[in-house]
Amino acid sequence: MYALVDAVSFYASAEKVFDPAIRSKPVVVLTNNDGCVCAICPIARRLNIPKFGPYFKVKHLLEQNNVVIRSSNYELYADLSDKMMNIIARFCDTQHIYSIDESFLHFNGYTSLIKDWHEYGHTIRRTVWRETKLPVGVGFGPTPTLAKAANHAAKKLSGFNGVAVINSEQTRQAILQRMSCEDVWGIGRRLAKKLKIMNIHTAWDLAQQNPRAMRRAFSVVVERTVSELNGITCLNWDDVRQDKREIYSTRSFGERICEPTALKTALINHVTTVANKLRAQRSLTHQLYIFAASGAHENKYYKKSFVYKFPSPTNDTCVMANAVSEVFNKIYQPDIRFYKCGVGAVELISEQFQQNDLFNKSPDNPKLMQCLDTINNRYGKGMLSLASSKLNDRWHMNRDFLSPQYTTRWRDIPKIYCE
Repeated sequence: MYALVDAVSFYASAEKVFDPAIRSKPVVVLTNNDGCVCAICPIARRLNIPKFGPYFKVKHLLEQNNVVIRSSNYELYADLSDKMMNIIARFCDTQHIYSIDESFLHFNGYTSLIKDWHEYGHTIRRTVWRETKLPVGVGFGPTPTLAKAANHAAKKLSGFNGVAVINSEQTRQAILQRMSCEDVWGIGRRLAKKLKIMNIHTAWDLAQQNPRAMRRAFSVVVERTVSELNGITCLNWDDVRQDKREIYSTRSFGERICEPTALKTALINHVTTVANKLRAQRSLTHQLYIFAASGAHENKYYKKSFVYKFPSPTNDTCVMANAVSEVFNKIYQPDIRFYKCGVGAVELISEQFQQNDLFNKSPDNPKLMQCLDTINNRYGKGMLSLASSKLNDRWHMNRDFLSPQYTTRWRDIPKIYCE
C-alpha cells in the first residue's frame, strides 16, 4: 500500500502557524516580487480569487474582503516542510519526498499491523497538526497514482474528511469516476484536452483504455499511468534520479537597477546558487551562460548574454565568480534599466569522470568549497559567502508583505511572556 500526504494550501497554511490571529481569516500568498497570487487558503478560496492571477488585478477584491496578504516567506516554508516530513516519516517503511509539501509513503512491514487505513490516516493528520499546526490530506492506494487520486478525493471531493482510501474495486471506481482526466497525476491540462477529443473525460475513462494503445498514441508515461490506475505498480522510488543536465539560477529584480555594482552583485549571487547545486549533485561545468536584460516593455529593450568556457570543468564558486567579473563589462551597459539577470551551468559532467589536464593546473580549491558547504549546511544558508555577493542589496526582490522568519532568524523567534 502507498500513501500521499499533502499539505492543504501549504504556503497559506504556513503563514498561520505562528500567527493564530489570522487562522480564521482569508489568507493569500504572493509570488516573487509580489507579482501573482500563488497560494489561497480554503477560507479565501470561497471568494473565487483566481490562482496565479496578477496581484494588481485582484488587489481591490482582496482589500474589499479584508484578505490577509503575505509575500512568499521561503525560509519559513522550508523549515516547516522539513519538520512536517520528519513527522510523516515515522509512519511508514519508506518515504519519498515529492515536493516541498508532498510526500509519498510506502508500507510493507507496516501493512499487517494496520487494521483500519482510515483511522491510520486520521492519526497521521492529527499528529502533523499537533506538532506543526499544518493541515494535511492523506490518500491511500495500491499504487502511487491511486494514492495520489485518493489524496485528491480526500481534499477536494465531497464525502471525505481529509482521508480517502482506495482498497477495493468499488472505491477505486467510485473515486475515479468523480475525477477529471486533468486531475490525474502525470496528465495535466494539455494532454487532457487531447484525451477529451477521444471521448476520455474522467479518470475512470482513462483507466479503461488499453495501455499499449495509449503508449503508441502518447507516451510511455501515459501507458504507465493507465496501468497504475488499474492497480499495477510501475514506479519505483529506489530508481536513481538522473542528475540535471543544466543548472540555472535566474530572477527578476524587485525594482529596475542601473548601477553596475547592483547588477554584478546579483550575478555573483546567482553564481553561488549554481555552484552549490553543482557540488550537491557532484557535477562540474565546462561552460557558464551569463545574461542580463531590461524589461520587455521598455522603450529600448536590451538583452546581452555571454558564454564563458572554462579551461577545466569546475564547480568552484570562486572560479565561477571570477568568470562573471571577466565578462561583466561586455554585458553591462550604462543607462539601461535592468529587470532580470541570471547564470546557467551548461555542458555538465560528473566529478567521478573528470579528466585532468596535464599542462593546465585547475584553479579549483575543493577543500575550501567543502569547508564552505559544511559551515553553511550546519549553520544556515549564506552564513559564509563571497564578499562580492554582499556589495549591494538593491537587486533583491520585493516582499512588501513578508511575515517574520519565525524559525530561521534570531530576532524573529516568537517570545512568550509569562506573568
